[in-house]
Amino acid sequence: MYFDAMSFLEDDLEGWRGYGALLDLSDEQLSIVCDGAHGWAGRDLIAHMVAWQEHALAVARELAINEGSPTKIRGDADWAARGDDVNEEITRTWRALPMSEVRHRMSVAAGELRGHLTVVPESRWVKNSEMLRFFLAETVDHYEAHRPDLVAILAAAR
Repeated sequence: MYFDAMSFLEDDLEGWRGYGALLDLSDEQLSIVCDGAHGWAGRDLIAHMVAWQEHALAVARELAINEGSPTKIRGDADWAARGDDVNEEITRTWRALPMSEVRHRMSVAAGELRGHLTVVPESRWVKNSEMLRFFLAETVDHYEAHRPDLVAILAAAR
């Protein structure tokens, strides 16, 4: 696991780096549905990844000033009650957004999350096994889990 924030943040940056290729695609290419990626288009992969980064960002903001996170508690309860319906809702919501907003949110979310994590005391996340698992699940592990989707979407866009 991680013993300090910098190691985590470096892995997060490295893991997210490949996803930046999505921003190089045209709006049309980001709209191509890809069977090899859950039936998602590139914009759907962006939505999925960034929505969970934004969720982690909300948790990080709370942890910067508090010992706990009501947002995490609500999110955990929502996931326990609805499961993958949460992801379906993310996809529907983001499909209604203009592509410019999808692109903007992707271009800022990961950096904002890393920035906020630098001010969260390590005792509240890196040295807290529950919170560390949460941040790994929303970032580094999540990026790796969806790397095949990224590869398939980029290949379909060619």
